Amino acid sequence: QVQLVESGGGLVQAGDSLRLSCTASGRTSSTYYMGWFRQAPGKEREFVATISRSISNIYYADSVKGRFTISRDHAKNTVYLQMNTLKPEDTAVYYCAARTVVPSSSRVTDKIFYNYWGQGTQVTVSS
Repeated sequence: QVQLVESGGGLVQAGDSLRLSCTASGRTSSTYYMGWFRQAPGKEREFVATISRSISNIYYADSVKGRFTISRDHAKNTVYLQMNTLKPEDTAVYYCAARTVVPSSSRVTDKIFYNYWGQGTQVTVSS
């Protein structure tokens, strides 16, 4: 079992920055991938970024490339999402996700790839 707890959300203005954190507890040694998704009101949950345990594989959604950076600190069992130059369209609940089963596919941007989820943290960007 893995528990994921997100933090760092808030209300900011367009152009500002925020850093989200997701701390894992439990069987953290088996978190092969940890990622971030977001869900805006009335929309589907969408992929934002993900990072492998080795940190050698990192992927971003096109909408956040160049603005968001995902990183991972194994000593703290924490994954971060540094969000710069925020836009109103980044407003959403941001969810942390983890995969603890040995990856059998490369579909790291799909929700079904992940088997643990956090409760989410709200990010609101005003114009």
